[in-house]
Amino acid sequence: MFARFRRKRIHPVLRDLLEETRLSVNDFMYPLFARSGEGIKDEVASMPGVYQMSIDEIVKECAVLKELGIKAIILFGIPDVKDSVGSDAMCEHGIIAETVRAVKAAHPDMFVVTDLCFCEYTDHGHCGVLDPVLETVDNDITLDNLARQAVVHAKAGVDMIAPSGMMDGMIQAIRRGLDSAGFVNLPVMSYSTKFASAYYGPFRDVAESSPSFGDRRSYQMNPANRTEAIAESVVDEQEGADILMVKPALAYMDVIRDVKNNTTLPLAVYNVSGEYSMLKMAAKAGVIDYDKVMMETLLGFKRAGADIIITYHAKEAAELLQQ
Repeated sequence: MFARFRRKRIHPVLRDLLEETRLSVNDFMYPLFARSGEGIKDEVASMPGVYQMSIDEIVKECAVLKELGIKAIILFGIPDVKDSVGSDAMCEHGIIAETVRAVKAAHPDMFVVTDLCFCEYTDHGHCGVLDPVLETVDNDITLDNLARQAVVHAKAGVDMIAPSGMMDGMIQAIRRGLDSAGFVNLPVMSYSTKFASAYYGPFRDVAESSPSFGDRRSYQMNPANRTEAIAESVVDEQEGADILMVKPALAYMDVIRDVKNNTTLPLAVYNVSGEYSMLKMAAKAGVIDYDKVMMETLLGFKRAGADIIITYHAKEAAELLQQ
């Protein structure tokens, strides 16, 4: 006799009973981009439905998110003034610190995460202090600044820190900085395996963080390297990260599963701007059923091993899950 797998697929109730992977609104974290001013909500041309917002608009947006059941956000800042070291990122009156305070005051039940990096705050667009000889980021000087930045965010009331700069030793440095300042219970979600990807293009429009020279291949990962990708996350687990991450997600499903299988921590994935915009543009061209492809993509991340999905699709997906 041959196997009749279709017996379990014919009745829709049985199909649902046997569904192995389930997507929930509780899986989602929504990115928001803060800038100074009032009443600002500027749509990004390359990312339909994504906005740069003033703090008052972000506070309003959090109310919308909660109505949809989305309970977690990750914040990115766009400062008025950028300099060589990203001073605004380490200032208690900087754009992110002010946004965290405003959101937690209005929505204490919203889980607020901050992206911890310097690319949005430096005038050169790289992720830390530059080494003028090597023409790349000075790893160890940047570690000290990351620890300072983390403490500023912690004092503002953030619920979790998410360092994204791919500096060696960043989790150890941030953990020591937070613990020394009394924030021993503040979790760290590491962008532990982050690739130097072409999928980030539209993000640089919204975050205004394009490098003024070169690229980030000297500190972000080579997309060709699978074994090294696992090692990056394993080391961050050893250094004290509480949650790991693979970024981007769509072209790196194998790495998501590899990291999940080789570590014991919860795993986040970042469904990045280029992945989001591709679906939006394909829908505009009429070549895909947007809702179905979006949900299939998000389900794929979950099946690959994601516990948390950071995605610009979160609001649309939440609405569909409520139906």
